[in-house]
Amino acid sequence: MTQISFVINGQPWKGQVEPNEMLLDIIREKVGLTGTKKGCDSGECGACTVILDGQSVNSCIVPAIEVGGKEILTIEGLARGQELHSIQEAFISEGAVQCGFCTPGMIMSTKALLDSNPHPSNQEICQGLAGNLCRCTGYGRIVAAVEKAAEMGGDDLDKNDNR
Repeated sequence: MTQISFVINGQPWKGQVEPNEMLLDIIREKVGLTGTKKGCDSGECGACTVILDGQSVNSCIVPAIEVGGKEILTIEGLARGQELHSIQEAFISEGAVQCGFCTPGMIMSTKALLDSNPHPSNQEICQGLAGNLCRCTGYGRIVAAVEKAAEMGGDDLDKNDNR
């Protein structure tokens, strides 16, 4: 066991991890945040996407011992109480949420994309969402949601950051 600490959704966390434990398992089982989904467990589906020090990552393939001292943002960290982040609002208004399993990962990938590129082209949106699989929507509504979130833009995208 190794002692690590990190900041998750603005809150410090400290605990013991096994050398082979992945970040996803720590988030779900030890931190208790279950919005990040466990899908393929091999970095292929994107359901486990979180933002680690500003970059979207598949948390199922990130060894937990590598995140000591880092900052993690999960889907639970976007909303402030009952107030949804503009990206979450865009996904709902565009009907990009169906079964909901891929939604947290899609939203976190969208957040990372719009943080680095506030006005992406359609091709850049598709590249930004690559690695996130959805079996329900056919992606059209998801791309429309990302476009709407970008239109909402600017300060609104970060209204819940830096708590």
